[in-house]
Amino acid sequence: MAQVDASQLGAWYMYFYNAKFKGNTWGIQGDFQYRHWNILGDMEQLLLRSGITYSPKEAGIMFTLGYANITTGTFGEENATFNENRIYQEAFIPQKLGKRYHLVHRFRYEQRWVDDQDFRTRYRYSLILNIPINQKELLKKAIYIALYNEIFINGQNDIGEDREVELFDRNRIYLGLGYALRDNVRLQLGWMNQTTVNWAKGQLQVGLFHNFNFFND
Repeated sequence: MAQVDASQLGAWYMYFYNAKFKGNTWGIQGDFQYRHWNILGDMEQLLLRSGITYSPKEAGIMFTLGYANITTGTFGEENATFNENRIYQEAFIPQKLGKRYHLVHRFRYEQRWVDDQDFRTRYRYSLILNIPINQKELLKKAIYIALYNEIFINGQNDIGEDREVELFDRNRIYLGLGYALRDNVRLQLGWMNQTTVNWAKGQLQVGLFHNFNFFND
């Protein structure tokens, strides 16, 4: 890969969904992301991810078993890409602190098959905080501040053919502003700084978050 220009602002365009089946115990969730090294035109990644969810009644946690396919592009004028297939398991634990602090802990374990590399694993932990400004809940017409930090740790150093990676993979820190278009649809705009072992880079993020139900009574 060509050397990444850390001064160039990138952009990620994202759609997240969470759908519950009748009874709200089982469901599906996932996200589709189109990431660019710049604002538009120099593809960083196309990420397609979906999983089956299970939420034990009154447990306050959601488990996910999912699959992702990721196509990663080369920085700059080159059009070379490489592919990754990924299976992941996740625990999503929401909390409410006080009357308006909506906190989420997300733990994710990934099994990764990356082109031209040995089988790899990775651990991720994300701490997410949404704070409504004009009302207490993240419902229709809510304006809110969104923050998160996520750290990535590789499960092993050796990736094959005498190549190694650090155990620390990357960290992402984010600040954004959101608006609830409806009770179940939120639009979010923010800035994220991603730090890897080789570079650190700012990213504009535009995200749509959509929750819905299948087969309601």
